[in-house]
Amino acid sequence: MLFETWLTYAIAAFVIIIIPGPTILLVITQSMTYGIKAAIPLVLGVFFGDLIAMLGSMFGLGLLIATSAMLFSIVKFVGALYLIYLGFSLWRAPVGKMGQSTEAIINKVSPWQLGRRSFLVTVLNPKGIIFFLAFLPQFVNPELAMAPQLLILGSTFLVLAVVNAGAYAVMAVRMSQLFQNSSTNRRFNRIGGTALIGAGLITAATQRV
Repeated sequence: MLFETWLTYAIAAFVIIIIPGPTILLVITQSMTYGIKAAIPLVLGVFFGDLIAMLGSMFGLGLLIATSAMLFSIVKFVGALYLIYLGFSLWRAPVGKMGQSTEAIINKVSPWQLGRRSFLVTVLNPKGIIFFLAFLPQFVNPELAMAPQLLILGSTFLVLAVVNAGAYAVMAVRMSQLFQNSSTNRRFNRIGGTALIGAGLITAATQRV
């Protein structure tokens, strides 16, 4: 693969990745609620979710979802309902006492639960699988071996996705540290919960491309 081709792909992927979607919205709200200890499992969930979506597109699942209205709708509505469920859960999430760090309540949610949340939101977005199916092949040279090219392109995307999710998580934690009282924390929870519910409703209304 030519370096110029890879660089063009990396820049295009970065521009697409940096725009917040349902996954990043989840990472932000969960990081603000549960603190810096939530960042690693959330980012790992994003990594494995994107990995499964990428592998699914390479093995034809993306094409199947893109051509099957029923399958697309099933995946879409399951993902949307999960986002709405997480939004209501965040509305009801416990908050710390006045002056207490939000990290103090991290033990009430396990790293496994946090990672599972970001994984499911990522992998249940049918647009992600279709995106990989439509985006990656544009940078593949059919005259060269395909597997090494897909490995390079896929690895690049995953690295950028992990760095982006991690940056958003750290930013969210630092923002939350500016406000350490129960009233403000509760307000953050409700704003974040509303945003997740809204993302779920938007996902449910999304049409196939």
